[in-house]
Amino acid sequence: MSSKMPVILLIEDHHDIAAMVCDHLEYRGYEVDYAADGVTGLHLAVTGEFDAIILDLMLPGMDGLDICRKYRGEAGGSKPILMLTARDTLEDKVAGLDAGADDYLVKPFEMEELDARLRALLRRAGGDLAPTVLRVADLEFDTGTLEVRRAGRLITLTPIGMKLLETLMKASPRVVSRRELEREVWGDIVPDSDALRSHLYNLRKAMDKPFNQVLLHNVPGMGYRLVAADAD
Repeated sequence: MSSKMPVILLIEDHHDIAAMVCDHLEYRGYEVDYAADGVTGLHLAVTGEFDAIILDLMLPGMDGLDICRKYRGEAGGSKPILMLTARDTLEDKVAGLDAGADDYLVKPFEMEELDARLRALLRRAGGDLAPTVLRVADLEFDTGTLEVRRAGRLITLTPIGMKLLETLMKASPRVVSRRELEREVWGDIVPDSDALRSHLYNLRKAMDKPFNQVLLHNVPGMGYRLVAADAD
């Protein structure tokens, strides 16, 4: 198991966006604390123990630029800050970075991009803070120890099976195309057309057949996805 899951502070006043980001990050294995206004957010940032801060630009009480300046200046805070904003002009981006933000994400954004930017910030800040344990429902894959468990039971997979599983878990609940899976495993030199199907069959037999709930789904004409049926 990973020794420490990163703790993220989200400062966002839009309830729907905050709920979506919190749910997604928790699903990915992060711990998340939340503030809906600038004053509370700054207080938490200064007094709490966080690995990174996701900060909206437009906030009641105190905007994101002021939070950045006070956190970096008066409080001497050093944790990475990812700023969220609907403003996408160069001037706005420069203002955010100059105030102390480390990266900038324009709304609307895809959760996969948020994931990637947050992982990059955590890597730069602490080396190994990004989660190494992938989770989908009761399935866990520790990419550090290469242990795969479902409902606590150890599952034995081939190296190709592990690569397929890692790709599907990182993408979950998105559908991954056949070509994308082939490229992740074999690069541009793909073996015969039945190779992927055979490896997916063995993966399904190992991780789904002994259990009541099916996680690996074939989406006709699109590809494959790893998701609990009740998560749709």
